[in-house]
Amino acid sequence: MLEDVERWLSTRSWSVDDRPLKKIVAAKRATGSTVSVVLPALNEEATVGEIVSVIRRELMTARVPLVDEIVVIDSGSTDRTSEVAAAAGARVVHRDDILPRIPAVPGKGEVLWRSLLVTGGDIVAFVDADLKEFSADFVSGIVGPLLTDPGVDLVKAMYDRPLTVSDGSATGTTAAGQGGRVTELMARPLLNMHWPRLAGFVQPLGGEYAARRSLLEQLPFPVGYGVELGMLIDALHLVGLDALAQVDVGVRKHRHQDGQALGRMSAAIYRTAQLRLARGHLVRPSLTQFERGEHGFEPRTYSVDVEERPPMIDIEEYVKRRAA
Repeated sequence: MLEDVERWLSTRSWSVDDRPLKKIVAAKRATGSTVSVVLPALNEEATVGEIVSVIRRELMTARVPLVDEIVVIDSGSTDRTSEVAAAAGARVVHRDDILPRIPAVPGKGEVLWRSLLVTGGDIVAFVDADLKEFSADFVSGIVGPLLTDPGVDLVKAMYDRPLTVSDGSATGTTAAGQGGRVTELMARPLLNMHWPRLAGFVQPLGGEYAARRSLLEQLPFPVGYGVELGMLIDALHLVGLDALAQVDVGVRKHRHQDGQALGRMSAAIYRTAQLRLARGHLVRPSLTQFERGEHGFEPRTYSVDVEERPPMIDIEEYVKRRAA
């Protein structure tokens, strides 16, 4: 199995510099493919506008017509996320307005699943809306292999993830490579133990990845934080390891979650893996965490995401839209 990973790393692991923009745009023109960029967003007014602006300025021009549409899916923001995104030039769609026949539930995977109904690209690129110092390489890097190599169906971004720790100063202390704590403590051990062919992915939980619509519409979508892990595992079984790839796009800076939020994310990711290891005889799990209150440590119990949306190709409204 180690030989498989090493071979895959040598043939399906690239740098963004391997495919210049000129080459990617030429491949897009030759194939006639269209590209949609989706930003799932919840209270991201501080960062979403700059991300949209960079993509429009660098990848949606007459000289570089790489991206055909940017769609921000707002999943219930209480700040100015929608207004900022629209002002920057994105098409903003509210989660609850998509497929109202099926009531929406909270979760990132829910938003990504619904986005397939309001985008038209043959290739769909997902980008988290909380990225700081955003580079267009995050989009061109993950889209490039899908345009130049017909044997690739899904591409994940890989990058350094520095962790900024508060130390009382204005900027804090940056620890290189220490971001991605859920990846290192939960996802990577799970993949290495149960799906070792996926052990070569540097950022298996990263929110920046692109895939062919023809693949995405066949995948179930865990509604919560488990969506990236579930998608990677299901894609492996559906199209095989050689249809999956990763591209180094540099450094990813974003807002970091606190320890308890990471615990809830880890529980959802473990549950996603568990469902794929053994279907049936399952109970609805919960996670109890503790916070110090007036009378000592007080328990806080959260349900763990277990719901999954079916492949979009099974949804009548999607099939009719595609046929039209």
